Amino acid sequence: MRAAPSHCYNPASMPDLLIEAKALTKDFDGFRAVEDVHLGVRAGEIVALLGPNGAGKTTTIRMLASLLAPTRGTARIDGTDVVEDPQTVRSKIGLLTEHHGLYTRMRSEEYLEFFGGAYGMTANAVRSRAGVLLAQFGLDGDRSRRLGEYSKGMRQKLALVRALLHDPPVLLLDEPTSAMDPSSAFQVRESIRDLRRASRAIIVCTHNLKEAEALADRIAIIRAGRIAADGSSASLKSAYLGGRRMEVRIAGTLNGTVGLLPEGAVLEESGVDWLRFRCQDPERTNPLVLESLARAGVRVVTLSEVEGGLEDVYLEVVGRPGAGG
Repeated sequence: MRAAPSHCYNPASMPDLLIEAKALTKDFDGFRAVEDVHLGVRAGEIVALLGPNGAGKTTTIRMLASLLAPTRGTARIDGTDVVEDPQTVRSKIGLLTEHHGLYTRMRSEEYLEFFGGAYGMTANAVRSRAGVLLAQFGLDGDRSRRLGEYSKGMRQKLALVRALLHDPPVLLLDEPTSAMDPSSAFQVRESIRDLRRASRAIIVCTHNLKEAEALADRIAIIRAGRIAADGSSASLKSAYLGGRRMEVRIAGTLNGTVGLLPEGAVLEESGVDWLRFRCQDPERTNPLVLESLARAGVRVVTLSEVEGGLEDVYLEVVGRPGAGG
């Protein structure tokens, strides 16, 4: 595994943070689950928190939500310290946990009224807000059913409705599309994008790397309790993979023209009618590649980024299965 790059995120360098953690650490009976975590999220920003099971993601989220007190370090939610004023912090957070705690004998409106009351909302405010959210997530027609009759995906969406009920400025979402069919997962991802436009700060914990790349402005990878890498998808690929991987598909055959790649494009591999190269700056390099191939009479069918780059970054950070160290 390569050493973490020097650009790991420093929350002190960014103003107007709704989520801010400094040196956040948590010990359990001599075991250090989270160590010296620095993390910040602005309003209007989504950060995907990735890492293997047991790396410290859930413990970090629980400290940010004032459900666990840190052993040392500090965290603030919209300016409120998670230790000094946990009640206010909880009122500012919408939390979606892995285990939803749904009361299966309740109906959706009863369930949401219960939690709305816990948030200090009036009955009228709960009914109004719940109606909008249930319709948004396709649950409006299931109000009369008990929650025990809901599918896993429906329960997941209702738990997300609960997290959004009091319109919090901060969302902490653990596997928000787990157990959903592709259509429902797409609907939830679009809703999360809309919530970013509403100027919330959002952390999404997920094992779905494509989802993380599609949703997040930044990606933070936690390993053995520490943030080992933090940055945009493009910057992490550049730091860990020596650039972004591009693929050219052509009509016909290359016939030895792979040597015509311009400066900045590093050939990785090629076949009869395709080649792959890495580059640091696709916006500058890709047009030069196309121009060079066109001059050689090569007809380009497609030029695209190769999927899976983030997976390669992730494995570089957390270690590949079976690798030593």
